[in-house]
Amino acid sequence: MFITFEGGEGAGKSTQARLLAESMTAAGSTVLRTREPGGAPGAEVLRGLLLSREHDWSPPAEVYLHFAARAEHVARTIQPALARGAIVISDRFADSTMAYQGYGLGADRNLIAALSRLLPVRPDLTVVLEVSPAVAADRMAGRRQALDRYEAMGPAFHARVAEGFAAIVAAEPDRCAVVSADGGMNDVHRAVLAVIASRRPSPA
Repeated sequence: MFITFEGGEGAGKSTQARLLAESMTAAGSTVLRTREPGGAPGAEVLRGLLLSREHDWSPPAEVYLHFAARAEHVARTIQPALARGAIVISDRFADSTMAYQGYGLGADRNLIAALSRLLPVRPDLTVVLEVSPAVAADRMAGRRQALDRYEAMGPAFHARVAEGFAAIVAAEPDRCAVVSADGGMNDVHRAVLAVIASRRPSPA
């Protein structure tokens, strides 16, 4: 099973991916937790370029860089893990490119959709963590590290990203499940577990 977490900045994707991986491992599953951009050595190199505030990529270049990183991630990490029977949990995947680059930065959405269709894997379930702007801002303010390139973009950009995720959920309700991320970490985790229980195929 391939599970992805999506959502805007401050939604708690990394935390919820970690908690889900811990819960599934404790239940006896073999789990691989990964992230995007990144998740493989070459993809992590591209992650550094994409998140750095020293570069201002054109939207098409940014799309191709994300998909180059994703190609490495899929080939080197995701596909081998799925082939050996692991559950793969990824903090972001192709939906983020559609939301951030397609909606947030105005890149060609048809191009992003076409590149996504070429990927050899597709999430079985995508949990979209929905966070209010005020809660997201509070969480971002509490982070100790410097903001990366996307985190530093203004409210209008993040509003367009949220619009993008809403459009993705509306287009693919069978794959996507929305979970409110405004609550505490453990409350959100319980809601995620409820979604997993309702969507995960029963053992044969």
